[in-house]
Amino acid sequence: MGYINTIRGQLGFYHRFGGSKSTSSSLADFSPRFLKMYTTKRKFQKDQDADPTEFEETVAQAFLELENSNQDLKSDLKDLYINAAVQVDVSGSRKAVVIHVPFRLRKAYRKVHVKLVRELEKKFSGKDVILIATRRIVRPPKKGSAVQRPRNRTLTAVHEAILEDVVLPAEIVGKRIRYRLDGSKIMKIFLDPKERNNTEYKLETFSAVYRKLCGKDVVFEYPTTES
Repeated sequence: MGYINTIRGQLGFYHRFGGSKSTSSSLADFSPRFLKMYTTKRKFQKDQDADPTEFEETVAQAFLELENSNQDLKSDLKDLYINAAVQVDVSGSRKAVVIHVPFRLRKAYRKVHVKLVRELEKKFSGKDVILIATRRIVRPPKKGSAVQRPRNRTLTAVHEAILEDVVLPAEIVGKRIRYRLDGSKIMKIFLDPKERNNTEYKLETFSAVYRKLCGKDVVFEYPTTES
């Protein structure tokens, strides 16, 4: 209701200072989607103020509901928002929800990662949820240019960082590259078993999401321990 009252207040302000009654008559003039966009706007910021898709509105609404109803997350979610959200096919009819979050807020998101992902997966009917920090790849400077490209903006560095985001809260403890007979290669990633309970059910999702984002085939496993 706080957001609805805000709309009412703005409409009243507009009318008092010259707005026409027909333009700002009542909340009934607004479609449900407009009201939803208004209430979720502070949870969504896209480049060049682009409008969110309907799915992105749904994700932003889920963040807002958690902030208003979940006491464990309320204070942490207050200043957090998202940049984008898409669904990625995993296998069969399974889909994953990939949420892009601002790079500068990545540490704040990591602080609540396990709790937030668990609650979001409940809201999205058990779909696996992956949080990815928004990063930009910078092209190599022209030959002879004095401009230097930051290391963390290279294609390799960004793909490595995305890989680390995908498997959170687990950490990568090893990597191995296998070459197929046709010359193609597949990367095998070993994850820290400490977070096995929070990640084992998502290994297939990790592979599908990383392939979608970076175009690379990766298999995720846990190191085998000798008895």
